[in-house]
Amino acid sequence: MITFEEAIATVEEGEKPSVLLGNGFSRAWDDSIFNYANLLEAADFDAREAEIRALFDRCGTYDFEVVMRALVSAKAVLESYGGNGPLLETIERDQQLLKDALISAISNTHPSRPNEIADEQFTSARRYLSRFNQVFTVNYDLLFYWARNMDNLPPEAYLTDDGFRVGCKWRGHGTNQEVHFLHGGLHIFDRGSVIEKHAYSEARTSIVDLVRRNLVDGRFPLFVSEPSAEKKKARIEHNPYLDFCFRALRKSSGTFFIQGHSIDEGDKHIFDQLKRSQVEKFYVSIFGDENTEENTRIKANARAYLESGISEVEFFDAQSVAIWEE
Repeated sequence: MITFEEAIATVEEGEKPSVLLGNGFSRAWDDSIFNYANLLEAADFDAREAEIRALFDRCGTYDFEVVMRALVSAKAVLESYGGNGPLLETIERDQQLLKDALISAISNTHPSRPNEIADEQFTSARRYLSRFNQVFTVNYDLLFYWARNMDNLPPEAYLTDDGFRVGCKWRGHGTNQEVHFLHGGLHIFDRGSVIEKHAYSEARTSIVDLVRRNLVDGRFPLFVSEPSAEKKKARIEHNPYLDFCFRALRKSSGTFFIQGHSIDEGDKHIFDQLKRSQVEKFYVSIFGDENTEENTRIKANARAYLESGISEVEFFDAQSVAIWEE
C-alpha cells in the first residue's frame, strides 16, 4: 500500500481534496474509549439489561447496529407469522432502548473537556484536517468539533464554516458550509422549528456536561443510529440539517479520502451518494495487514460501492498518518 503522503501528493496543484472521517479518526486518539466494546460496557439497558446483553452475546458482537438489525429482522419474521402484539411491542421498545443507551454511553465515556487532549495533539489533528476542503464525518463525538475550533493553535489559518450562525442556529443555505456531521452529533439538537448546537467555550459549562443534563431531562442530541442504510437515509431525509449534509456528498468532485471507516453495508447510503458524485479518485485507508479477512472485505466493498465509469479506488496505509501525534 502507498502512504498517506504519497496519496495526497497525487492531488493536482491548487486542488484540496475532501474527506470522510470514520470511527478510526477518534480511535486513533484513544482506542480504549472510542471502541464498541467500551460503549457496550458503559451502556445501561435498565430493566432489560439481561435480555439485551444476551442478544449481544448471541450475535457475537459489540456493535449496537448489528443487534438493532437483528431486532428489525425478528420483528419482520414475527409479523409474517402473525406474531402477537405484546411481543412486537417489546421488540419495538428494545430498539428504542438500544438507541437511547448508545447515546447515553457515548456521552458518559466521552472526555468531559477539550483540555483532556494535549495542545500538541490538537495541533497535529488541525494540520491533518487543514489539508482538506469539505469534511464529512459519521462520528457523534466531539474530537473533530473541538479540533476545528481550537483557533488559538496552529495552523491559525485553518478556519471552517459549519453553517451555524447567530444564536448557534443552523442556517446552511447561503453559507459556505464545509463541515458536515452526516449522522448528527453530541452537540447538535433538533428543536423542531430550528436546528441548534452547543457551542464550544472554555468559559462556560462544557458541552458534554450540557448533553448529560439534557439526557436527564429526556432531551437527546440529533443522532442517526437506525439499523440499516435504508432506514438511516429515510431518517436523514426528514431532517433539514442532515439532508443538507447528505446532499453535499453528491456535490463532491476531484479527489476524496476516506479515513478510518469500515466501509460497512450499514452506511451504503453514503457510498451511493459518493458514487453518483463527480469524484474521480477515492483513497481509502486500511489499518494493519491489508490481507486480513476484515481488510479484504473493506477493499471489496470499497470497489463495489464506489467505483464507477469516472472513479477509481486506491488504498493507503492508515498508520502512515499520525493524526493525533504529539
